[in-house]
Amino acid sequence: MRVAVIGHVEWVEFLCVDRPIEPGAVLRAPGGFGEAAGGGGVAAAELARLAGRCELYTAVGNDEVGRAVAPAMAAMGVDVTARVRPLPHRRATTLIDPAGERTIVVIGPSQQARGDELPDLSGLDAVYFCKGDAAALRAARAATTLVATARVLDVVRAAGVRLDALVHSGADPAERYRSGDLPIQPSLVATTAGSRGGSWSTAAATGAWPPAALPASAKDAYGAGDSFAAALTFALATGHHPQSAVDFAATRGAAAICRRGAHGGPDS
Repeated sequence: MRVAVIGHVEWVEFLCVDRPIEPGAVLRAPGGFGEAAGGGGVAAAELARLAGRCELYTAVGNDEVGRAVAPAMAAMGVDVTARVRPLPHRRATTLIDPAGERTIVVIGPSQQARGDELPDLSGLDAVYFCKGDAAALRAARAATTLVATARVLDVVRAAGVRLDALVHSGADPAERYRSGDLPIQPSLVATTAGSRGGSWSTAAATGAWPPAALPASAKDAYGAGDSFAAALTFALATGHHPQSAVDFAATRGAAAICRRGAHGGPDS
């Protein structure tokens, strides 16, 4: 089975701080750790866990951080195809408070793949799209199954392609979606609601899923949404019907909450 992600990777420094962020607060952290993360990095690693390997189409900066992305992702079973941009690679700092909530600060513009840089993707069983231009999304439609995040709703609208699923958060304004927002209705819309589970809809049916049980103690919420989306992509590509697909994806989002950072940093 061939699966891929078209998206962005940020090099993220994770800091576990001693209390929640408040105006004027001075926070303390015993130390940190860095990982290749971001929406594309998290989703590609999750698909590699599920399918054995994953391809990642992205762009990287022309610096030491950008050069570190491919080997870091390769260690997780992800084959990176990346164009080099004449800019420093995007970084981020994520503060994780004692309750596991994360606050993310991104530094610099994101790097992303463009459609004119992609190979023929018709041999792919599934693609999860989280960052790129409209031409890249049109190229991704050559895959058997195509899932995208509502964070790129303008790109989906411009591309004018049918999605097998659109994933969005019911609480995050950056992922707002309502029926009719796209000229071509996605075959499945999955609306996540964090610890409350979520709901799904197709042209013929609707449903919901409860919160998945955590397989271990919670560490932090980083990457849970992108892990859910990647797992939903895998489930649909392997023939799951909508309810079964979202139930499975919820278990993978719950598993992400039990990892420190994006992929399992120290003390995971």
